[in-house]
Amino acid sequence: MTKLGAKMREVQMRMPSLVLFLALAALFAQSSDARAAEPPTIRAAWIITPASLIPILEAPPGVAHQEGKSYHFDPIHFANSAAQISALASGDIDIATLNFTSIPSAVLNAKMTDVRIILDETQDGIDDHESIKYAVLKNSSIHKIEDLKGKVIATIGIGTATDIAMRAILVKHGLEYQRDYSEIEAHPPVATDMLLQHKADLISQAVPFDQLPNFVDNTRIMFTMKDAMGGAELSVWVARKDYIAKHRAALVALLEDAVRAYHWYADPANHTAAVAILSKFLKQPVERITGWAFTEKDFSRNVDGIPNMALMQRNVDLVRKLGFIKSHIDMAKYADLSLVKEADRHLK
Repeated sequence: MTKLGAKMREVQMRMPSLVLFLALAALFAQSSDARAAEPPTIRAAWIITPASLIPILEAPPGVAHQEGKSYHFDPIHFANSAAQISALASGDIDIATLNFTSIPSAVLNAKMTDVRIILDETQDGIDDHESIKYAVLKNSSIHKIEDLKGKVIATIGIGTATDIAMRAILVKHGLEYQRDYSEIEAHPPVATDMLLQHKADLISQAVPFDQLPNFVDNTRIMFTMKDAMGGAELSVWVARKDYIAKHRAALVALLEDAVRAYHWYADPANHTAAVAILSKFLKQPVERITGWAFTEKDFSRNVDGIPNMALMQRNVDLVRKLGFIKSHIDMAKYADLSLVKEADRHLK
C-alpha cells in the first residue's frame, strides 16, 4: 500500500469518531441552550389564605398569562414570618410575605438590609373591610379593656403584628405586659378552642377562622386591630436585592399575573367562581364562605399591587414606640416598587 493510500485509510478510520464527537458536541450545545431558556422557578411563601392569595393566585381562568413562559411559580406554606425570614436568608425561598414587625426584624436582627418590598398583599381595617378581631367568650365577665388585668391573653406570637396591635390598645388603657397580664401562644386554627376551654381569656382571630360557627356563636368582640392602629399594612411581598437584579424580567411577569389576579378576585362579577376556588382550597362548604370571602368582610388589598408605604411607616413607628425595635427605620429605603409599576404599565 502506498503512503497516500495508508493516509486515506487512516482518515476513513477516524471519521466515525469525529462524526460522533461533533454530534455529541451539538447535542450538548442544544441541551445547554434549553437549560438557559428554561424560565426560573419563583418560590413564594404564604401563611393563611385568603389573606394571602399566593396558593390560589393562578387558579382563576386566564390570569396566569406568563406562567410557564417567563417563570414557574411554587407556593410554599409557612407557619409564621420568623420561619420565612430564615428561609429567605438561606435562599430556600425567593419571596417572603412579611409585615410591619417582621421586616424590621429581618433588617435589624437578621442584618438583611437588602430586603425590598415589591408588592402589596393584605391590608387591615381599610375603609369597612375586615380587621383582626380580639374576642372574649360571650358570657365572660370581661366587658371593658381594663377588665383584662390579671388575665391570660392568647397571641400568635410575641412581637407579631397581632400582638403589637393588642399591646398598643392595652397600653392606652394602662395595662402593661407581664405586670398586668400574661400571654400564651395560640395559632389561629386552635385559638377559639383554647378560649372555649378557658385556657385563655382573650384571643385574636381573623378570616377565615372568625367566620366559623364556634367563633361566631360563642364570642364577643372587644376591639379590633383597626381600633388599635387605625389601619395596617398587614402583609407585603418581599425579595432580596440581588435576586431582583438577576430575575427582574421574571418577577415583573409574575407581578403582571398577580395584579391581574387581584383585579379578578375583586370583581363582583367573578364572585361565584372566586368563592368556588377558595371553597375547594379551604375544603369548606361554599355556603360558609360566600357571605364574606372577597367582600368587605374580607381583608383588602390594593388591586394594582401598590403598598401604602405611609401606612407601613406609621405601623413601624408604633413598633418602635412599644420598644420592639430600638432604631428608626425609613421603610422607603426597603421598597422597590419599580417592578409592580412596570407590571401595571404593561397591563394598561
